Amino acid sequence: MEQERLEQVFERIKNGDVRLVSRLIRNLEDKVPEAKEVIKYIYPYTGNAKVVGITGAPGAGKSTITDFLISSFRAQDKTVGVLAVDPTSPFTGGALLGDRVRMQNHAGDSGVFIRSLATRGALGGLSAAVEDAIHVLDVMGKDIIIVETVGTGQSEVDIMNNAHTILVVLTPGMGDDVQTIKAGIMEIADIFVINKGDQPGARKLYMDLMRALDMMQDLPGGWKPPIVKLESIAKPAEYANQVDSLKEKIEEHFRFLKDQKMWELREMRKARVQLINAIESQVLSPILELLQKDGEFDNMVQKIAEKEISPHEFAEQIRGKYLKI
Repeated sequence: MEQERLEQVFERIKNGDVRLVSRLIRNLEDKVPEAKEVIKYIYPYTGNAKVVGITGAPGAGKSTITDFLISSFRAQDKTVGVLAVDPTSPFTGGALLGDRVRMQNHAGDSGVFIRSLATRGALGGLSAAVEDAIHVLDVMGKDIIIVETVGTGQSEVDIMNNAHTILVVLTPGMGDDVQTIKAGIMEIADIFVINKGDQPGARKLYMDLMRALDMMQDLPGGWKPPIVKLESIAKPAEYANQVDSLKEKIEEHFRFLKDQKMWELREMRKARVQLINAIESQVLSPILELLQKDGEFDNMVQKIAEKEISPHEFAEQIRGKYLKI
């Protein structure tokens, strides 16, 4: 894409061109080469937005919390971008849950941009395009970017590589009291949210979390994740007040990261993972495509399955052939 065209796209993103941004994110999902050229051009202008990750099991109420958080941040006149990562449709390859069934209260608000992304088989609960989509919304001028993950359970830890502050949403009665401690989720949470906190089992879940947190040592920078309880959405005014308290905890964590010089550490962590992902995209993916195109990949799989040769030997052959090392 020529320089003048890139400059025009950049200006349109900065000016909040919703159609262009939506199309660009779609092209990133579809791995259109021109979309990557845009990301390379706009990347030096990123780094201004604060990114909040929301993760948890399906049905925990992540979308409801996101909806109310949007309202809470908008009340402070902060612009908000939302990337809702949804399961992939086996028929279309697109997100099963679309923008139109989410957060309709904000549809007419120019200060809010909401986009669903499909996982398309990506591990860790995130879409492969989410990193670049965050950059786009950052350049678009969004103060807060909320990334809501698909909610696949134990592999949700990928969100830690894309967000500054991570919310882990739990609900009583879903086995979360056991799952949280076993699934490694304890290590990624900056804030725990007990949703549907008026239901039976909420107090036990709270006490289990407290005990688990008390046993944790070497908390980064000394931050002990707070536990915020949200009760019934059937009482929206009360629920909104509770989400306001959650938003204050999020902002408190932002300040903590800045004060303790940990913001830079999280940016370094994000940069490291983004570099690894970029190398895989630019080096590994093209090699796999070549192998699959001529049928060589399937032949290798067959031979490995029949125990004729180990995958390590094939990998060494591929490295020598394509990387000359």
